Amino acid sequence: MATTKTKSTNSKIKELKGIKSEKITDEQLEKVQTTVNEINKYQLEIGSIEVQKNQLVQHVGQLRAELTSLQVEFEKDYGTYDIDIATGTINYPENGEADKKD
Repeated sequence: MATTKTKSTNSKIKELKGIKSEKITDEQLEKVQTTVNEINKYQLEIGSIEVQKNQLVQHVGQLRAELTSLQVEFEKDYGTYDIDIATGTINYPENGEADKKD
């Protein structure tokens, strides 16, 4: 603690004499380095999360395309793609006729 007071006192004496400091204190340097390193760490982590997000968005797009393909298949096979996904029951249109072409 004595060195901190000395540096602080020395800085004040230099300031009063009109002498400008050439370096910040070791404690200040350590604090600014730690802060900058933390910022860099979190920015890198955000970038990694953004990459994961992009991959997930692409995967959802692929799954939606697959669902559309299944709907086309159901429409072709059953005349409708209105299916109860819990039971597999086909919900035919009100007129009861499917557009199934055999």
